[in-house]
Amino acid sequence: MTQFDRRKAVLMIGAGLAALGSPASARQFSLSEGQASLGVREALTRASRLATERLGRTDGFNADPLVHIPLPGRIRDLQSMLRRVGLSGDLDRLELQLNRSAEAAMPAVGAIFVDAVRSITLTDAIGIVRGGSHSATDYLRGRTWDQLYGLVRPRMVSTLESSGAYRSLRPIEERIDRQSGGWLGGIFGRNRGQTSLRDQVTNEATRRTLEGVFHYVGQEEEAIRRDPVSRTSDILRRVFG
Repeated sequence: MTQFDRRKAVLMIGAGLAALGSPASARQFSLSEGQASLGVREALTRASRLATERLGRTDGFNADPLVHIPLPGRIRDLQSMLRRVGLSGDLDRLELQLNRSAEAAMPAVGAIFVDAVRSITLTDAIGIVRGGSHSATDYLRGRTWDQLYGLVRPRMVSTLESSGAYRSLRPIEERIDRQSGGWLGGIFGRNRGQTSLRDQVTNEATRRTLEGVFHYVGQEEEAIRRDPVSRTSDILRRVFG
């Protein structure tokens, strides 16, 4: 081999090693589709388990300002007015029940996530590995949102009904019906054909429950991609390292 050939070979080897030093390039050269699929499934299983366990504890939603579920805006305005004169107790209890209902739904939410993770295809997995910091979470959201909404809303209704929380809305709703053109009607929009007060509360609480879950699934995915300590298995280190 001539000196020129040796120099060329050294440069080629150096370029290859430099490419493999990049995580993305290393995956491209040495990561199989099967490994990508296993890694993504494990990452999503871990992220969804940690998120639902965190939020499923007592005060998981209620005491966390990032995911706490407030009353819908117009009812919250009334709650604030009543709180100033010490009369917001019924609405405060309703708000607490919304958060307790969300916390109670987390085990069932986790089970739906597990089923969705099992359905990830090889093509999906490769796209997720190459995607952004929330690509796995976005995949899970797209696959499960409607199913989760259908699961969580009836549970929200059942919990609020059995706890008596809906009863606190009845006097307000009755007054709105009587004064649909008055100040309460203006606040809640009943005179504009909107949904019932009960449905407004339930729909908004259900939506916020799901947003809270995906917020923390996304945070856990970011940690796995960013922080080596969060990669707790060989496959996670190989796929995301």
